[in-house]
Amino acid sequence: MGTLKEIISEHITYKNQLLKLAKSDIEKTYRGAALGWAWAIIKPAVTIFVYWFAFDIGLRHGKDIDGYPFFLWLCAGICPWFYMSEMITGGANCLRTYSHLVTKMKFPVSTIPTFVSISSITVNIGLLAIIIGVFMLNGYMPHIYYIQLIYYMACMFFFFTCWAMFAGMISALSKDFLNLVKSMITAVFWLSGILYDPRTINHRWIRILFKFNPVTYLASGYRESMIYKKWFWESSSDMAGFFAVTLVMFLAAIWAYKKLRKDIPDVL
Repeated sequence: MGTLKEIISEHITYKNQLLKLAKSDIEKTYRGAALGWAWAIIKPAVTIFVYWFAFDIGLRHGKDIDGYPFFLWLCAGICPWFYMSEMITGGANCLRTYSHLVTKMKFPVSTIPTFVSISSITVNIGLLAIIIGVFMLNGYMPHIYYIQLIYYMACMFFFFTCWAMFAGMISALSKDFLNLVKSMITAVFWLSGILYDPRTINHRWIRILFKFNPVTYLASGYRESMIYKKWFWESSSDMAGFFAVTLVMFLAAIWAYKKLRKDIPDVL
């Protein structure tokens, strides 16, 4: 509890700096490019187009799903992935990226994963707004279930901020761990049901494992909000699995911070 109170206190004390650093992180990402912030949309748009072309045109498996074109079904599920993928790798590397804040400015270590997460979620909110616009252009107007996107976004932000604190601490001490995380990102993508509906898998044990995959829960949650019109509490078993994994990640983040925070400045 003492460690948790320390983390909360640091976030309250440095709350203004967090927002400024999050803004600076976004600006740094797109500074120097002729198209600037447009790359925040161009990059995911190209990725979505490639997968749509491969599955809808190339493999010809892109049939309508529950009355929605495959392209829109894909957009709804892959939207949160751009934030999650950025946090899986960028979160793990956040302390190395901002090592100068720890070694030269004595900035509290616990807040670095938070402002990195804020900058990534801000960009993702802009992408979500564009995808909602695409839905509307195709005749699918927003409905009441869209409101629970706030819930899924909050869950996503909390989980991956905890992940960034845990993985960032470990990666600061071991570059091998960082390389392992980077090598696993493709596997996480293909094993999380973003390009297919995990409910159609026939193997019972695999479906059970999906319930403990946070990426699957969040991607499916976006689709349930935008397409299936299903409230989050209706999937109680999936929600229980997600929060069980989130609790483990939260405790792991607290443990890593408590054990390693004093060593981080010397290592970096």
